[in-house]
Amino acid sequence: MQYIQQLDGAADPTGTIDGSDCFLCDAAAAAPGTDLARQRHVLVNDARGIILLNRYPYTNGHLLVASTNHLVNLTDLDAAQRQGLIDLVAVAEQILRIAINPQGFNAGMNLGRCAGAGLPGHLHMHVVPRWHGDTNYMQTIGQVRVIPQALEESYQRLCEAVAKIGIDD
Repeated sequence: MQYIQQLDGAADPTGTIDGSDCFLCDAAAAAPGTDLARQRHVLVNDARGIILLNRYPYTNGHLLVASTNHLVNLTDLDAAQRQGLIDLVAVAEQILRIAINPQGFNAGMNLGRCAGAGLPGHLHMHVVPRWHGDTNYMQTIGQVRVIPQALEESYQRLCEAVAKIGIDD
Protein backbone atom coordinates (compact mmCIF):
# COMPACT_ATOMS: atom_id res chain seq x y z
CA MET A 1 0.00 0.00 0.00
CA GLN A 2 2.83 2.41 0.80
CA TYR A 3 4.04 2.26 -2.80
CA ILE A 4 0.57 2.59 -4.29
CA GLN A 5 -0.36 5.55 -2.08
CA GLN A 6 2.73 7.48 -3.11
CA LEU A 7 1.61 7.43 -6.72
CA ASP A 8 -0.90 10.12 -5.78
CA GLY A 9 1.62 11.89 -3.56
CA ALA A 10 -0.07 10.53 -0.42
CA ALA A 11 3.03 8.84 1.02
CA ASP A 12 6.78 8.57 0.49
CA PRO A 13 7.51 5.40 -1.55
CA THR A 14 11.23 5.39 -1.08
CA GLY A 15 11.46 5.31 2.67
CA THR A 16 14.10 8.02 2.51
CA ILE A 17 15.80 9.36 5.60
CA ASP A 18 15.60 12.93 6.86
CA GLY A 19 13.78 14.23 3.80
CA SER A 20 16.34 12.96 1.26
CA ASP A 21 14.99 12.50 -2.24
CA CYS A 22 16.84 9.25 -2.96
CA PHE A 23 16.60 6.00 -1.04
CA LEU A 24 19.64 4.64 -2.91
CA CYS A 25 21.80 7.56 -1.76
CA ASP A 26 20.49 6.98 1.77
CA ALA A 27 21.39 3.29 1.51
CA ALA A 28 24.86 4.12 0.20
CA ALA A 29 25.41 6.47 3.15
CA ALA A 30 24.58 3.73 5.66
CA ALA A 31 27.84 2.36 7.06
CA PRO A 32 28.11 -1.41 6.57
CA GLY A 33 27.05 -3.52 9.53
CA THR A 34 25.10 -0.72 11.22
CA ASP A 35 21.45 -0.69 12.27
CA LEU A 36 20.84 1.84 9.51
CA ALA A 37 22.29 -0.52 6.90
CA ARG A 38 20.03 -3.28 8.22
CA GLN A 39 17.01 -0.95 8.09
CA ARG A 40 17.88 -0.14 4.48
CA HIS A 41 18.43 -3.88 3.71
CA VAL A 42 21.96 -3.16 2.47
CA LEU A 43 23.89 -6.36 1.72
CA VAL A 44 27.06 -4.94 0.17
CA ASN A 45 28.41 -1.40 0.30
CA ASP A 46 31.91 -0.97 -1.09
CA ALA A 47 33.90 1.11 -3.58
CA ARG A 48 31.99 -0.45 -6.51
CA GLY A 49 28.55 0.49 -5.20
CA ILE A 50 25.75 -1.10 -3.22
CA ILE A 51 23.54 -4.17 -3.30
CA LEU A 52 20.31 -4.04 -1.35
CA LEU A 53 17.09 -5.96 -1.07
CA ASN A 54 14.24 -4.30 -2.96
CA ARG A 55 11.61 -3.01 -0.52
CA TYR A 56 8.90 -3.63 -3.17
CA PRO A 57 10.05 -6.93 -4.73
CA TYR A 58 8.65 -8.72 -7.75
CA THR A 59 9.62 -11.96 -6.04
CA ASN A 60 11.65 -13.14 -3.04
CA GLY A 61 15.27 -12.05 -3.25
CA HIS A 62 14.71 -9.19 -5.72
CA LEU A 63 17.89 -7.13 -5.39
CA LEU A 64 18.90 -3.64 -6.49
CA VAL A 65 22.47 -2.86 -7.55
CA ALA A 66 23.57 0.76 -7.83
CA SER A 67 26.52 3.07 -7.99
CA THR A 68 27.00 5.14 -4.86
CA ASN A 69 27.00 8.20 -7.13
CA HIS A 70 23.65 9.82 -7.84
CA LEU A 71 23.81 9.55 -11.63
CA VAL A 72 20.99 9.06 -14.12
CA ASN A 73 22.33 7.36 -17.25
CA LEU A 74 24.84 4.67 -18.12
CA THR A 75 26.71 7.33 -20.08
CA ASP A 76 27.13 9.31 -16.85
CA LEU A 77 29.27 6.51 -15.41
CA ASP A 78 32.93 6.25 -16.29
CA ALA A 79 34.39 2.90 -17.39
CA ALA A 80 35.44 1.92 -13.84
CA GLN A 81 31.97 2.73 -12.47
CA ARG A 82 30.28 0.68 -15.19
CA GLN A 83 32.63 -2.22 -14.49
CA GLY A 84 31.91 -1.93 -10.76
CA LEU A 85 28.18 -2.03 -11.42
CA ILE A 86 28.46 -5.20 -13.50
CA ASP A 87 30.84 -6.75 -10.94
CA LEU A 88 28.16 -6.18 -8.30
CA VAL A 89 25.48 -7.73 -10.51
CA ALA A 90 27.67 -10.86 -10.60
CA VAL A 91 28.02 -10.71 -6.80
CA ALA A 92 24.23 -10.35 -6.49
CA GLU A 93 23.80 -13.45 -8.64
CA GLN A 94 26.24 -15.35 -6.43
CA ILE A 95 24.47 -14.23 -3.25
CA LEU A 96 21.12 -15.35 -4.60
CA ARG A 97 22.44 -18.71 -5.80
CA ILE A 98 23.76 -19.45 -2.31
CA ALA A 99 20.76 -18.10 -0.41
CA ILE A 100 17.77 -19.30 -2.44
CA ASN A 101 19.07 -21.31 -5.41
CA PRO A 102 16.93 -19.87 -8.23
CA GLN A 103 16.77 -21.58 -11.61
CA GLY A 104 17.36 -18.35 -13.52
CA PHE A 105 17.59 -14.57 -13.27
CA ASN A 106 16.31 -11.41 -14.85
CA ALA A 107 18.86 -8.60 -14.69
CA GLY A 108 18.10 -5.23 -16.14
CA MET A 109 17.45 -1.55 -15.73
CA ASN A 110 14.64 0.86 -16.45
CA LEU A 111 16.11 4.09 -17.80
CA GLY A 112 13.58 6.90 -17.36
CA ARG A 113 10.11 7.01 -15.85
CA CYS A 114 8.39 6.08 -19.13
CA ALA A 115 10.56 2.94 -19.20
CA GLY A 116 9.28 1.93 -15.78
CA ALA A 117 11.88 3.48 -13.49
CA GLY A 118 10.41 4.01 -10.04
CA LEU A 119 13.43 6.12 -9.18
CA PRO A 120 14.54 7.69 -12.46
CA GLY A 121 17.14 9.96 -10.84
CA HIS A 122 19.58 7.25 -9.64
CA LEU A 123 20.75 4.59 -12.08
CA HIS A 124 20.31 1.07 -10.74
CA MET A 125 19.92 -2.49 -11.90
CA HIS A 126 17.38 -5.07 -10.81
CA VAL A 127 18.49 -8.66 -10.24
CA VAL A 128 15.40 -10.83 -9.94
CA PRO A 129 15.65 -14.55 -9.16
CA ARG A 130 13.32 -16.76 -11.18
CA TRP A 131 11.99 -20.31 -11.00
CA HIS A 132 10.24 -22.39 -13.61
CA GLY A 133 6.53 -21.64 -13.36
CA ASP A 134 6.93 -18.75 -10.89
CA THR A 135 4.33 -16.54 -12.55
CA ASN A 136 0.86 -16.27 -11.09
CA TYR A 137 -2.39 -14.51 -11.85
CA MET A 138 -2.35 -12.28 -8.74
CA GLN A 139 -0.15 -9.58 -10.30
CA THR A 140 -2.10 -9.55 -13.56
CA ILE A 141 -5.66 -9.71 -12.26
CA GLY A 142 -5.45 -8.41 -8.71
CA GLN A 143 -2.55 -6.00 -9.20
CA VAL A 144 -1.01 -7.37 -5.98
CA ARG A 145 2.14 -9.34 -5.37
CA VAL A 146 2.32 -12.49 -3.34
CA ILE A 147 5.69 -12.80 -1.62
CA PRO A 148 5.92 -15.97 0.51
CA GLN A 149 8.72 -14.72 2.76
CA ALA A 150 8.91 -11.59 4.92
CA LEU A 151 11.51 -9.01 3.85
CA GLU A 152 13.38 -9.28 7.16
CA GLU A 153 13.61 -13.05 6.81
CA SER A 154 14.80 -12.72 3.20
CA TYR A 155 17.34 -10.10 4.27
CA GLN A 156 18.76 -12.34 7.01
CA ARG A 157 19.14 -15.26 4.62
CA LEU A 158 20.88 -13.06 2.05
CA CYS A 159 23.22 -11.66 4.73
CA GLU A 160 24.24 -15.22 5.56
CA ALA A 161 25.05 -15.79 1.87
CA VAL A 162 27.17 -12.60 1.80
CA ALA A 163 29.13 -13.93 4.80
CA LYS A 164 29.69 -17.25 2.99
CA ILE A 165 31.29 -15.58 -0.03
CA GLY A 166 33.44 -13.40 2.19
CA ILE A 167 32.59 -9.91 1.02
CA ASP A 168 33.85 -7.26 3.38
CA ASP A 169 31.36 -4.45 3.10
